[in-house]
Amino acid sequence: MTSLTGKKIIVVGGSSGIGFGVAAAVLEHGAEVVIVGRSEDKLKAAEKRFGTGRVTGIAADMAKEADIARLFDAVGAFDHLVATAGTPPPNDPIGQTDMDFVRRFVDSKLIGAVMLAKHAVRKLNKGGSMIFTSSINKDRPPVPGGSVVSAVAGSFSYFARALALELAPTRVNIVSPGWVDTEMWDEIVGEAKSGYFNEMGGCIPAGRIARPADIAPAYLYLMQNEFMTGETVHIDGGQRLV
Repeated sequence: MTSLTGKKIIVVGGSSGIGFGVAAAVLEHGAEVVIVGRSEDKLKAAEKRFGTGRVTGIAADMAKEADIARLFDAVGAFDHLVATAGTPPPNDPIGQTDMDFVRRFVDSKLIGAVMLAKHAVRKLNKGGSMIFTSSINKDRPPVPGGSVVSAVAGSFSYFARALALELAPTRVNIVSPGWVDTEMWDEIVGEAKSGYFNEMGGCIPAGRIARPADIAPAYLYLMQNEFMTGETVHIDGGQRLV
């Protein structure tokens, strides 16, 4: 396992949720971190929470290629890319699907990942890696209304397999978490979150819903293991089993 000390790591979505957890974990391992998000205010707040000079925030919209190109020009050479950024998914039954909403979701999540890879290769150091984030929705699609998010989540495993071959020896992998207690859940279900979490937590083998700190070690493992590429790591507390 390679050391992360002194490495420069980009965490897209690093101002909150899983991304914040990943950024905190790599900082503990001695890395320098660039956190990326759409909101300047959230990035500044996150920098203050980290309380170290080894964190830099850069605002960029993953649906805009000019923003992504500017991001990598600003960062320069780096060692690992982690993409955790998410947005509330479409959840309407297929017959009521808002196609404009779907296109924005696909642009932000899937097309955004493609654009990240396109521009990351210009600056990624030899021996580095890219890690993208899928979700439990590909394995346990919500019904009704889960078709779009399931299709997008499922596509990441195939994206990584092909990209790992194309970019070898650069490594490309996927982390697929189950439900994680992040700020996005507050946005999606509001005060109903605790009820959802209590019900699901009581069903899965792990006995509770994950926190970002529970998920971050999967990203660390993929950064440090030089023999892991083209794979999807499931870290869902056994949620796929129920």
